[in-house]
Amino acid sequence: MATHYGQGYGLDTRPGHPGSPGERRHRLPTALRAPVEGRTWRELGYVLLSLPISILLFTYAITMVSLGAGLLVTFLGVPVLAAALAGCRGFGAVERARARGLLGLEVAEPEPLRMKRRGFMAWIGAVLKSGASWRSLLYAVLQLPWAVFSFVVTVTVWSIGWSLLTYPLWFWLFPLYGGQGGIQLYGDEQHRIYLDNPFEITVTALVGLLFTIATPWIVRALTTVDRMAVHGLLGPSRLATRVVELESDRGVVVDTAAADLRRIERDLHDGAQARLVALAMDLGLAKEKLREDPQVAARMVDEAHGEVKTALQELRDLARGIHPAVLTDRGLDAALSAVASRCTVPVQVEVDLAERPAPAIEGIAYFTVSELLQNVSKHARATWAAVEVWRTENRLMLQVVDNGVGGADVSGGSGLAGLAERLDAVDGILVVDSPVGGPTRVTAELPWRAERTR
Repeated sequence: MATHYGQGYGLDTRPGHPGSPGERRHRLPTALRAPVEGRTWRELGYVLLSLPISILLFTYAITMVSLGAGLLVTFLGVPVLAAALAGCRGFGAVERARARGLLGLEVAEPEPLRMKRRGFMAWIGAVLKSGASWRSLLYAVLQLPWAVFSFVVTVTVWSIGWSLLTYPLWFWLFPLYGGQGGIQLYGDEQHRIYLDNPFEITVTALVGLLFTIATPWIVRALTTVDRMAVHGLLGPSRLATRVVELESDRGVVVDTAAADLRRIERDLHDGAQARLVALAMDLGLAKEKLREDPQVAARMVDEAHGEVKTALQELRDLARGIHPAVLTDRGLDAALSAVASRCTVPVQVEVDLAERPAPAIEGIAYFTVSELLQNVSKHARATWAAVEVWRTENRLMLQVVDNGVGGADVSGGSGLAGLAERLDAVDGILVVDSPVGGPTRVTAELPWRAERTR
């Protein structure tokens, strides 16, 4: 692993990050700043545009689907229905772009059409079988009533808020011009009540201020529903997202397996194999010297015996790197204790497991702790470390803590990043908490699968 602790890790200086030199500090509180923020105006624009767009979507969807359903008695109904769904998919792309531009919502495209063969009929079948097509149709139908509701609520509270807030201004201008006494709260043939004195005007403006402050949050709550609808109906389904994740994880597993095979081949070729070849040559020379000079031959055999021990140790280390026998025979507690004994600092190991996990999960947990302890030995400059393993419901938890210099980072293509990819391939998680100066706490989470008969 190539992770370096404590080198180049300081405060995050990206713009907008807390503590960065270019951070913009606002003097007004968020509540007072919200009515004039760009985000609020973009969300308002989204709500106002939703009504005409939803009318267009609803009209298209209902018209085309009704036409297609009415023509199903003939063959023409099928392509018309497919065209209706394809049009809804196209409108869905427009809605994703609108949500991305005005709401800042990033939604991936839904799963593409899967056609086993080319041709118009194959395209019709793919459109009709696609779940994304029917979700787009459902969005087109449901968007109209919600757009009407959000439009009415938004325009009402927005107009009331700004009208009451600016009431002192237009009370000074328009009532004098029109000869009116201000806003009329009540009136009949005998009595009329106007908001025309300073106290009433001030209270009216304060009520308008409350409406104006509350309006952005009301609009934000309404657009939250829009975000959920766009994400849930116009984005990829959970199944499609899961398939993409599994395909990515499979690629990581294949790459990892290939890298391990290359490492094993390199270690065998450069280590044990080279020693065995040299050993064979030394024994051949010793055999030739046996009759001429028995003492030299004995010395050469003794040296060959030392080479045999070294080669056996290398093969033993290589086998331990593939899968240690102590892990298979005695489980994580004994295997991790053996790893801890080879660490350059004292390591306290605590394994609290009532039963053993599946061999695959157990092996990943072993190699995760092994690599983290190698980091401690090489880079942490620590004086002690601790390893804890326990089970929480259906997850296996690992934690490695050291009192080193800290500064470990999972980003930047380090060894920790590779370890995180390996864990992600089995639905695992790696969390690194390593402030500069230490201590470092690395927590790994793996899915729990109970041990079957070995």
